[in-house]
Amino acid sequence: MITKENILILIAEHLGNGPIFVTGLRISSDNQINVFLDGDEGVTIKDCVSLSRHIEKSLDEQKTYYALDVSSHGATTPLILPRQYKKHIGREFEIKLEDGTKTEGSLVEFNGDEIILESSVRENKPIGKGKITVTKQQIIKYNQIKESKVKLKF
Repeated sequence: MITKENILILIAEHLGNGPIFVTGLRISSDNQINVFLDGDEGVTIKDCVSLSRHIEKSLDEQKTYYALDVSSHGATTPLILPRQYKKHIGREFEIKLEDGTKTEGSLVEFNGDEIILESSVRENKPIGKGKITVTKQQIIKYNQIKESKVKLKF
């Protein structure tokens, strides 16, 4: 029988504590296995193929029917782990907070407990008429984040 625990053990055997890590694992009732990977420096096709072959080798010995798909986390998929933020410093984010509010900005820093987003806003001039562009930083605790996505620019 194929279980998440068995697949996670196989993944840990292959990846160890290296730069590639799992961000998702799904196993359907008909043994469709989906493994999603990310890495501190990104994930290559070679990384996915290597892990896929390692898992297949073990599962083929069990003579159980299954379908396996190992792929990268995906550019439009929300970040899952704190570890994912470091490689995205300097990129634009869209953040949904636990209280339902949304915010956007460029990720300036991540220290494990909080992120710092920087954004430009238009405000009234302190003296006189008109508006000026002001750069503001927002500190957000990691545990306040419900969902965060990198905003892709085309």
